[in-house]
Amino acid sequence: MHSSVPGVPPIAVVLWVFVKHRDTPIVKANNRALSYVLLLSLLLCFLRSLLFIGHPNTATCILRQITFGWFTVAVSTVLAKTITVILAFKAMKPRRTMRLLLVSGASNSVVPTCSLIQMIICGICLGTSPPFIDIDTHSELRNLITECNKGSDTAFYCVLVYLGSLAGNFSSAYLARNLPDTFNEAKFLTFSMPMSCSVSVTFLPVYHSTKGKAMVTVEIFSILTSSAGLLGCIFAPKCLIILIKPERMF
Repeated sequence: MHSSVPGVPPIAVVLWVFVKHRDTPIVKANNRALSYVLLLSLLLCFLRSLLFIGHPNTATCILRQITFGWFTVAVSTVLAKTITVILAFKAMKPRRTMRLLLVSGASNSVVPTCSLIQMIICGICLGTSPPFIDIDTHSELRNLITECNKGSDTAFYCVLVYLGSLAGNFSSAYLARNLPDTFNEAKFLTFSMPMSCSVSVTFLPVYHSTKGKAMVTVEIFSILTSSAGLLGCIFAPKCLIILIKPERMF
């Protein structure tokens, strides 16, 4: 079942490549631990699409909302990697504050902080207006469609706005675009964030203009597209260098 999810095999390949070459500069650059966290969160995002397959029940409806936080972890990890790039090059200048921030691993605190905020928002949403099973009698005249009702629209949009605010911080990666190219992910990070934002912006009008089974298809497509975009933009260039041009790894 897991291998049938489109993103699982590519992530397995990327993880194998990174673990095998874990001691090379290209893998260690821009915080190797954050790369592993990002790969794991993207894997969970791909697996999340399985929750939209089959007959929904109360448990899967709640899990759909809770596991939305996995993509928040992915986006916040990209933000943390961007901050790491900026601090690394700023630390070369005679500024003690930048060096302290880099050595202390301040960028690593971005992921748990953003994830905690997401958990609080999700907890409030589940506490005030939890998702429930609903019957759609309008999409198809002769059929009754069982679907998950997300509960409060306000809570749903709060989660999307928060996620959008994280993705909107690609401006920090834009600031680092002209830094030296050696193992610098800034350009790929800069491209990955607007790509995620564009998927989200496109998702909203399409989501509200569809009903029934088509709505679930739109959700699955959005999950897979966003996750695949981050995976391809950030990890594909490094894997190509490692596998095709190994002389550039050092």
